[in-house]
Amino acid sequence: MVAGRKKQGKIRAFGHKAGAKSVRRAVSFAANNGIDALTLYAFSSENWNRPAQEVSALMELFVWALDSEVKSLHRHNVRLRIIGDISRFNSRLQERIRKSEALTGP
Repeated sequence: MVAGRKKQGKIRAFGHKAGAKSVRRAVSFAANNGIDALTLYAFSSENWNRPAQEVSALMELFVWALDSEVKSLHRHNVRLRIIGDISRFNSRLQERIRKSEALTGP
């Protein structure tokens, strides 16, 4: 599960950024240790119940993460597959997902 921890005095967005860093570490560990498949749980349907501003910030974080990481995934022969219902994600994020999967696909 990828989640930012809520810490007293910390804004949630910082926790979500920390979650993105955790993903990078997990992917690197898997790639360096011969792990063929890695499943990360990044967005629960319960997240839609969060304040709209926070959901929007999460969508932007996903876009940022894809833009930042997909070329590195491709260079290291890591295939990205997003599973689950992405139809409620904004169109910008859906497009990034499609392009990222296409770039890293077989």
